[in-house]
Amino acid sequence: MYNELLKDRIEAGLLLSEKLKKYQDSNSIVLAVPRGGVPVGYVIAKSLHLPLDIVLSKKIGHPNNSEFAIGAVSSDAVILDAHPNIPKKYIDDEIMRLQKLMQHQYQRYMGERKPLDVKGKNIILVDDGIATGNTLLASIQMLRKKNPAKIIVATPVIPFDNMAVFERNTDEFIYLIAPKYFRGVGAFYEEFNQVEDEEVQQLLRLPVRNE
Repeated sequence: MYNELLKDRIEAGLLLSEKLKKYQDSNSIVLAVPRGGVPVGYVIAKSLHLPLDIVLSKKIGHPNNSEFAIGAVSSDAVILDAHPNIPKKYIDDEIMRLQKLMQHQYQRYMGERKPLDVKGKNIILVDDGIATGNTLLASIQMLRKKNPAKIIVATPVIPFDNMAVFERNTDEFIYLIAPKYFRGVGAFYEEFNQVEDEEVQQLLRLPVRNE
């Protein structure tokens, strides 16, 4: 069993790679959640000789309480909960605003590269830890619409109580630490420095496999 403390995101990526060994050199793509998921995803992609891309999604907040999600949006998909009292114009404006924001974010990290086509491929969705997991669950829902072969979520840390929902919503769920007492993702790393945009850009430009 792994220690209840990871050294850093690199060690987390290496340990997850061991558990994902069967996907090495396969018809699979690693999709990392910026920013903290990118260093972990890079190590996995490099270890397994797989292409690396990022996945972006944002929650649509309630007009009276932005923390309360009424749906989520990615660059090319939307999921909405039923809230009949919320004006359609508000929702349409938020979708447009958030998609524009994500378009700029994607270009900032990936330059002019086009997102990888995930149809028929195994997607290994990676973050450096899961707290509530709501945004990641929204990403899974939206990625399903693109008909991948499988969706695998790989994370170093997740609260024990949140495991069941990810086991239900993925084809495979890989984790290292699932504490019953969850003190925040950073508490399970010796080093948990903030990942800056520059580091994300740099990692996404590095080769992860021989083409």
